[in-house]
Amino acid sequence: MILDGGDAVILGEAATSHGATATVTTSGHGAGAACAVTVGSGAGAGTAPGVLRHAPHRAQDPYGLGRILIVDDEPKIRSFIGRALTAAGYETDFAGNGAEGLRQALDGHYDLVILDLVMPDLDGREVLDRLLGFRPEQAVIVLSCVADVAAKVDCLERGAQDYLTKPFSLAELLARVRVRLRDEAHQHGGTHQHGGTHQHGGTHQHGGTHHAEVIRAGEVTLDVGRLVADIGNGPVPLTRLEFLLLKELAEHVGQSVPKGKLLATVWGYDFDPGSNVVDVCVRRLRSKLGFDLIKTVRGEGYQLVGR
Repeated sequence: MILDGGDAVILGEAATSHGATATVTTSGHGAGAACAVTVGSGAGAGTAPGVLRHAPHRAQDPYGLGRILIVDDEPKIRSFIGRALTAAGYETDFAGNGAEGLRQALDGHYDLVILDLVMPDLDGREVLDRLLGFRPEQAVIVLSCVADVAAKVDCLERGAQDYLTKPFSLAELLARVRVRLRDEAHQHGGTHQHGGTHQHGGTHQHGGTHHAEVIRAGEVTLDVGRLVADIGNGPVPLTRLEFLLLKELAEHVGQSVPKGKLLATVWGYDFDPGSNVVDVCVRRLRSKLGFDLIKTVRGEGYQLVGR
């Protein structure tokens, strides 16, 4: 289906429950692009209904792959992505605007939020800022028609873990979802035995008592549960990406960590996207914790200075 006479571009395909094929297309360019979903031949042929539908809850399913919130003002895009994720084994919930998406994300507990940027009531960037302000540990993938590099870098610096532009490959979206949830499980499970020293114990007052993980490396102490760093002048709150980058450096205190490794560990990239997100994140850490804490190793990467 082509909307407004624009050029149609296939975003992806997915088999429906009736054996038909669903194809997503977009028309126009940039923020004004429009999208549509058409179901091909088969018993389920026809235009996919643009309604909010929830997959059956799997909260007590020990083999569930994860719970995902899809925030997009285009009902057919929500439906298409939701069906694909449900078929892949994920539990999905939907929000049709930014305000509702923010409310659901804060009220619920989601392993991942897939967030559109251009929405009529509350811009996706503002949703991202407010959400991560309350829940800095929340994993977010931005999925948007806005394709310029500046928008991508801006969202990554705000704390999004990934950014995928429309038109997109459904296979790529599913792969990125798997990577994000795998990284989340890795971040919250177990401990690492590298250069930093880990300690467990203590309590946090976030609705209950649980063990805290503290990492000490050089002059810095990291509280994993609270996402704060302390170099002796009191705790300093960090964004999720700032904390993950500093944690990776702390795991290799006194050693140079290549930018490529930081991109892979913190942002999940196995290639250099050609942006300066690592440098910007390091600059922000230096502004919060002191310039001398992180050393630039020319031609290599960055190093957390030991005592």
